[in-house]
Amino acid sequence: MPERQRIGIFGGTFDPIHLGHLIAATDLRHALTLDRVLFVPAKRPPHKAGQIISADHHRLAMLRLAIDGEPAFAVDTIDLDRGGVSYTSDTIELLEERLRPAVLWFLMGIDSLRDLPTWHRPDQLARLAYLGVARRPGIEVDVESVLRQVPEARHRVSMVSTVEIGISASDLRRRVATGLPISYQVLPRVERYIRDQRLYRSPDDTAVDPD
Repeated sequence: MPERQRIGIFGGTFDPIHLGHLIAATDLRHALTLDRVLFVPAKRPPHKAGQIISADHHRLAMLRLAIDGEPAFAVDTIDLDRGGVSYTSDTIELLEERLRPAVLWFLMGIDSLRDLPTWHRPDQLARLAYLGVARRPGIEVDVESVLRQVPEARHRVSMVSTVEIGISASDLRRRVATGLPISYQVLPRVERYIRDQRLYRSPDDTAVDPD
């Protein structure tokens, strides 16, 4: 009987996708011996209500540019296609049904593990997927407290040390808006797309980019 595939599910707004995302996905894939990692861009993340998010097609285009050439990475548009609020437990339910009998790993940062008890149906998420958690220096989480609140996650959490680089999507958007460089924080083809599409700039910004 062939072994079941091990698939990582990496969700987020990816606005924009940056090297921190790619490094974390690479380290988690290696540590958890995953066959594939699916990047799942969110439509409307519940924890970012009221925040302006770039159009779906832009985030999707940047994501596809970023993972192009990496055969173990792929994009799944399940959240963009179904619309509405992107609750992780709902997404995992649909993916588990579609990808069965694969073993699913939901990939997250340690700050997300800390907040897991506040998520929508965290028990269902933990029943359907193992949790691969990227450690972050300086962030301490009482894992036992999380497991008491979400007992379904007990024995289903793997902590992984990843290369830590201080890049955040919100800071990248701010840097573009104020004319600061973002080179070496996103892949060159993603940076080019941001420049060509004039993303993250104010509507009245009419400055001409240098060649």
